[in-house]
Amino acid sequence: MAEPRAKRSLASRLPVISHIRQSSGLQRGMLVAGTIITLAFVLVALLAPLIAPYHYNENRDADGPFPTQEAPNAEHLWGTTVGGYDVLSRVIWGTQTALLVVIIAIALSIVIGVLLGLVSGYLGGWIDRVLVVIADAIYPFPTLLLAIVTSIVLAGGRSTLWSGILAAAVAITVIFIPQYYRVIRAEAVRLKSEAFVESARVLGTSTGRILFVHVLRNSTRSIPLILTLNASEAILTLAGLGFLGFGISPTTAAEWGYDLNRALADTASGIWWTGVFPGAAIVLLVLGLTLMGESLNDIADPKLRLRRRRKGTDLPAVQGGAA
Repeated sequence: MAEPRAKRSLASRLPVISHIRQSSGLQRGMLVAGTIITLAFVLVALLAPLIAPYHYNENRDADGPFPTQEAPNAEHLWGTTVGGYDVLSRVIWGTQTALLVVIIAIALSIVIGVLLGLVSGYLGGWIDRVLVVIADAIYPFPTLLLAIVTSIVLAGGRSTLWSGILAAAVAITVIFIPQYYRVIRAEAVRLKSEAFVESARVLGTSTGRILFVHVLRNSTRSIPLILTLNASEAILTLAGLGFLGFGISPTTAAEWGYDLNRALADTASGIWWTGVFPGAAIVLLVLGLTLMGESLNDIADPKLRLRRRRKGTDLPAVQGGAA
């Protein structure tokens, strides 16, 4: 009997599953819906080579070039673009590009922000003052503007696959680092005066072990919340870069923002499919990530948790009095 309990407790500690168990009503519905939408896009990105009818830059087959701006039909389910590319294939392959940018940007932001927050909050002194000033100076910068400047600096505004992904990821990383830094720094300041940290220091534990074993383990509870909220902004930043012409070259990768830019000229001619489907992909992915982030934010709010507990304790009393 002990082994099944261990398995259940391990599963209940997973970030999304634990939050779903804590949620109820509309919060649970939002969290489940956002998780399903996000996981669907992740699966599409992983299975893109298998489910995409054509490659992202393929505009011809054995029978010759694809027709341009063709309406959705049996051969091209979502139609073709002005360049003869299959819209469905480019949307599917664009999922990979979007998730790559999100993964790289969020990973860099977490690593750098958490490391700086731990050092700043635990050590204090002049290091803390300098890092706080830098974080406060970077935080107000517009993400898209910095992304454009970074793209020009790194790739001259003409990005290949990895230089475009790196430009967007670096710009997003610089903007997001202060958020992780502030959260981890505040937790490190609080935890360094706790009894278990003081005990470790008295026992002669090294500073590095205290930071990465004792402090870090107890200061990362808010990371999943910030991660989901930042991921949606990363998607919009990448789309904005592509739409303005500073994103990834269409011959090196599929990118939803670029496809939306090319679809602008089609709208006047009544050609809707070249812009609707890439736009819908952006909206759905951002919606899924936002639903997850907002639900996690509500669950993590102490006031909302206290309110739910009061409702749960008052309900039996009311029912008992009515009886």
